[in-house]
Amino acid sequence: MCQVDEDYQHQLERVDLLSVSKKCVKCKAELAAVVIRAGDAYCRSCFKENFIHKFRAMLGKTRVIFPGEKVLLAVSGGPSSCSMLSQVQEGLSQNAHKKLRFLPGIVYIDEGGAVGQSQEQRCRAVSELQALFRTTGFPFYTVPLEQVLGLPSSVVATASSLPERPASGYKAAVDHFIQTGSSSSLTAQDPEDTSPPNVPESQTRLLQQLIGSAQSLTAKEDLLNKLRQHLLVHTARTEGYSKVMLGDNCTRLAVKLLSSISLGRGAQLAQDTGFSDSRYGDIISVRPMREYSAKEIAYYAHMFRVPSVVLPGLDTQIKPFETNKKRKCVPQAPDKASIQRLTESFVTRLQADFPSTVSTIYRTGEKLQTACGTPAAADRCARCLLCVCALDTAAEKASALQATLISEQLSHSASPAARSGILKQNPGGAKPESAAAARVCCSSAGGEGCWGPAGGGGCCSSAAAEGPPEGPPEGPPEGPPELSSLLCYSCRLTVRDMSSVNCLPHYILSEAQRRQRRTLMREEVSEFLLDGDDDDGDEEEASDGTNK
Repeated sequence: MCQVDEDYQHQLERVDLLSVSKKCVKCKAELAAVVIRAGDAYCRSCFKENFIHKFRAMLGKTRVIFPGEKVLLAVSGGPSSCSMLSQVQEGLSQNAHKKLRFLPGIVYIDEGGAVGQSQEQRCRAVSELQALFRTTGFPFYTVPLEQVLGLPSSVVATASSLPERPASGYKAAVDHFIQTGSSSSLTAQDPEDTSPPNVPESQTRLLQQLIGSAQSLTAKEDLLNKLRQHLLVHTARTEGYSKVMLGDNCTRLAVKLLSSISLGRGAQLAQDTGFSDSRYGDIISVRPMREYSAKEIAYYAHMFRVPSVVLPGLDTQIKPFETNKKRKCVPQAPDKASIQRLTESFVTRLQADFPSTVSTIYRTGEKLQTACGTPAAADRCARCLLCVCALDTAAEKASALQATLISEQLSHSASPAARSGILKQNPGGAKPESAAAARVCCSSAGGEGCWGPAGGGGCCSSAAAEGPPEGPPEGPPEGPPELSSLLCYSCRLTVRDMSSVNCLPHYILSEAQRRQRRTLMREEVSEFLLDGDDDDGDEEEASDGTNK
């Protein structure tokens, strides 16, 4: 038993602290140069070998990228995406042990117009990145974010999924790639063809108006991520790429997982944080850097001099003056300015005291999968208009979502009579199909109505001076389409935070109108359809949107 007078100070002081003076845990010969986590101390050569092995092992065990495929590398200029570019360049070199067998290209999305950069600052950043891209010898594309305003509506329509290749065909594809020598088709792009396109100032103002229409920084960041993803998919389709490689690391995915849950994207976590994302059908996004922590990437970039370009974001700004003549981004918004920043601050501070925080969150996200598991089922699922994920709003009447919608209707109604009218018309908590169905006149509650003697304080009292409307309305009111029925729960919150949906790009509004017209047409002929015709119509709709 424990005694009060026993002294445990001597045993408590015997703590075997980990330091870089220890031997490397892999070669057992060289002194450790870097400590990734407790017990993982590597020398310089073993650290580089382990870093390269994890990247190629991630691509090899998944077998998503077949030999000879064209893969578009999305490089933002940060350490993670630039390290991914360095790994691809290393894997395609002549002295590589296990060479990569795909044909890479590089794309950079210039977001300077959305964050308020001047034209001179944008040109300087683009020139620095293009100089970095030219050293790789890969073809690269510089796409300003303003081009998202002119995308076709087929971007948000899911294309037909590519047929799954059997696992046994991977080795045959490797042998065919080696025999044909397809790596020789990879050529560098001419410098004169890589000049950034001139962006009209009017397009930049429209983009800033679109981002500025979101009231909170949370909605702005979420909207910017959606627009960036649309532009990446469109660039991959137009340039003939079948895969898009993203530079999301383990720390970023852990933050994204928790912030997505806070934003109501729990049903879409598997696609937002998994290794592969096939929501667009013909274009698959992969995340080969998801096994690396931000600390590990920072050490690798510093030790092996991986070049990167620091660019500002919505929540950062560039320091005007630095003594070391290097531009640095410092936080501009506080930690509580957005859900994303608050989650990032929480995870990074918790990781400092508990080193297993990020890995625990990351491993939990690996076990998630979507409800539409098979590609055939995914094609038949109704898709969100913004994130192109399966809609999560088709819930039962006795659900938390429907309870939230009823509470919102009750809180926005003007009188207790209108609230009782909503409950009478919608006793099961079903969501009305349009915003007009939610506006119930207090006359439907059993009283004399807004135009009667007791209607002085009703919901139509604001129009009492003009008198009651004469005759039925001539037609549906003109205006933007109703988007709530076409959005998932999280995207509904983002659009609701916007001052006006008219600021959305034209391809989103036109696709919303097209879907609503098809829904009305399907309702008109629903009694003449046989069982299973609705699924065929959905598949035809997806193919029609792809071909447009």
